[in-house]
Amino acid sequence: QVQLVESGGGLVQAGGSLRLSCAASLRTFSGYTMGWFRQAPGKEREFVAGMSGVSTYYADSVKGRFTISRDYAKNTVYLQMNSLKSEDTAVYYCAARWTGSVTLIGVLLQDDMNYWGKGTLVTVSS
Repeated sequence: QVQLVESGGGLVQAGGSLRLSCAASLRTFSGYTMGWFRQAPGKEREFVAGMSGVSTYYADSVKGRFTISRDYAKNTVYLQMNSLKSEDTAVYYCAARWTGSVTLIGVLLQDDMNYWGKGTLVTVSS
C-alpha cells in the first residue's frame, strides 16, 4: 500500500525557517516525480515545488526561498522553507507521479499526480 507521510509542520515566526519531510513507501522511488503543493485557508490548492530526476521547478511565489530535495536512500523528499511569510501559511501536501525515466519540467498539475499525503500544517505568524 502506497503511503506518503508528511512531517515537520508547525508554528514559526515570519522570517523563520522550517523543513518539511515526506516519507514515501513507493517501490522504485527514483521513477517518481515528487511535488509539494499547499492549500491556504479559503483558497484553492496550488503547486509549490517539484523535482523530476535532478530537475527542480518552483512557483514564483516561493522561488529563491524554498528548496526541494530528495534522499533516494531514505525514500524521502524534503522542502526547505526559508524567509517564511504570513502568506505561506497553509496545509502542505506531498504528492507523487510515476514518470519512469521521463523528466518533467515546469509546474506539476494536481490532476496528474498519482498519490497524495494527508498534509502538514504550517502557520507563519507575523
